[in-house]
Amino acid sequence: MNDSLTQKAILVLADGTHYTGMAAGKMGTATGEICFNTGMTGYQEVFTDPSYFGQVMVATNAHIGNYGASQHDTESEKMQIAALVCKNFTTAYSRQMADSNIQEYFENQNMLVIHNVDTRAIVQNIRNKGAMNCIISSEILDIEELTAKLKSVPSMDGLELASKVSVKEPYEIGDPTAHIRIAALDFGIKKNIVKCFVDRGCYVKVFPAKTTIEALKAFNPDGYFLSNGPGDPASMDYAIDTIKEILKEEVPIFGICLGHQLLALANGVSTYKMHNGHRGINHPVKNLLTGCSEITSQNHGFGVKLEDLNKKLEDIQITHVNLNDETVEGIRLKNKPGMSVQYHPESSPGPHDSRYLFDDFLEMIQTHKKQLTV
Repeated sequence: MNDSLTQKAILVLADGTHYTGMAAGKMGTATGEICFNTGMTGYQEVFTDPSYFGQVMVATNAHIGNYGASQHDTESEKMQIAALVCKNFTTAYSRQMADSNIQEYFENQNMLVIHNVDTRAIVQNIRNKGAMNCIISSEILDIEELTAKLKSVPSMDGLELASKVSVKEPYEIGDPTAHIRIAALDFGIKKNIVKCFVDRGCYVKVFPAKTTIEALKAFNPDGYFLSNGPGDPASMDYAIDTIKEILKEEVPIFGICLGHQLLALANGVSTYKMHNGHRGINHPVKNLLTGCSEITSQNHGFGVKLEDLNKKLEDIQITHVNLNDETVEGIRLKNKPGMSVQYHPESSPGPHDSRYLFDDFLEMIQTHKKQLTV
C-alpha cells in the first residue's frame, strides 16, 4: 500500500468552489458530474453500480471503509464511479468476511479518492446550486490549471453512456427449462436485478444495449426487461426505437430506473434533467394502486415529466409518486402489458419493501400466457 493517505488532493467544482483534502486510492486526476448519496451502508454496491458511470460520488455518511471490501458485495465487475469524495476514509475494519481494506480496494481498482473534506458543505453547495461537473486531483494542485481542465468535461445533459457500460455479448443465467424466459436489455444492469429474476425461477438472457428487435425475438421471451443505467435517456434513440418495436409485440415489459425513463419516452412522454436527482436508500414512495408507502433505494439524475403524463392518462396510469417532491416514480400502460418504476426494487443496497414488483411483473407474464392459450 502506498503512502497516498498522507498526500494532499484538491476538489474543484464548476461554480469555482474548491476544497482541499487528503488523497487516497490511486494518485492522479478524475473528472465527472458530482452527486451525493445519502445511504449509510452499502458503499461497495454503490461504487460498482453502472448507473454511476461518469459521476463523482460524495458520500454523506461520515465513515467509508469501516467494514472493508468483499468480492461478494459488487453489482458489476468493477467500480463504476469516476471518483469518491468522503469525510473519513477508514482503513481499519472488523468484518471477517471482508477481503481487504478500502484503500487496497481502491488501489486495485485504480480509483481516486479525496477525503478529510467537509462533505456537509459540499453537499449543501451542490444541493442548492444543482448537479455540476467537478475535477479532483492529487497530482495537480494548481486551482487555475484544474479549472481550465474542468471546462473541457462534457455535461451529463445529452450524454449517451449506456452503451459504454453494457455487455458486449449476450449471456444467459438460470434454468434453460424454466417456464418464464426474460430478455433483458442491458443499459447498465445490476447483478442483483438478474438474481431477483433467477431466484423466482426465470431463465434470463442479458442482451447488449444496441441489440435489434429481431435478435431479441429470436430468444422467444415471455417478457422483456429494460435495465437501469447511466446518462441521458433522451440521447438513446436506438433504445427508444427498439422499445417501440417491443411494444408492438404486446409482450409484457418491465423497466427500472433508466428503463422506466426509456419506456416513457417510447410512449411519447419526455424526460428532464433533475436539479440534483435522488440517490440513497431511504426515499419514501407511495403506491397509488394500494395506498401503501414503501422506503426505496434510488439512483437517478433524470426524471419523467409529470405534465406530459397528465396529457396521456387515457393510455398511461401513474402508479407511484415520491413523497418528498411528488415526482413520478412509476407508471403502468393501460392498453399494453407494461410497467416501470424509477427506483430500485432489487434493493442492493437498500430495504426490500419494493421487491413485490418482480412478482407483479411475473404475474403479468403469467396472465398474458394464459390469454394466449384461450
